[in-house]
Amino acid sequence: MKRDRVLIVGCSRFGASIATNLSLKGENVVVLDEQNNSFRKLDDSFSGYEMVGNGLDLDVLKESGIEQSKMLISSTDDDNINIFIAEVAAIIFLVPDIYVRLNDPSKAIVLEHLNVKIIYPFELSMNEFERMRSEGV
Repeated sequence: MKRDRVLIVGCSRFGASIATNLSLKGENVVVLDEQNNSFRKLDDSFSGYEMVGNGLDLDVLKESGIEQSKMLISSTDDDNINIFIAEVAAIIFLVPDIYVRLNDPSKAIVLEHLNVKIIYPFELSMNEFERMRSEGV
């Protein structure tokens, strides 16, 4: 099976930005979100696919191409949903490259046994604040 797809679950501002960025780099991107109006966050330059559906549903994940995905980014606004989708992607569908957005660092323990990369928006914001402060910006 050829893995040539990037699946982004959750068209949050974060998910939409990643989708647009990867699309501009020529990646085959599918964005899955429950709300059709979420796709308005995608930039006009986005050339991938939009799919309305629940990322907690295994059939919907299959329809969105998770089995052909080389990368999955779970970027909903709900940590528990992101964790579940990351676990499903890693354990059931064996997606090789998985990223998950978490707001609560204490929940990361659930993913310790998996090869999942965790992004903490709060931590990134604090790091940027500290960088700007140290540079006197």
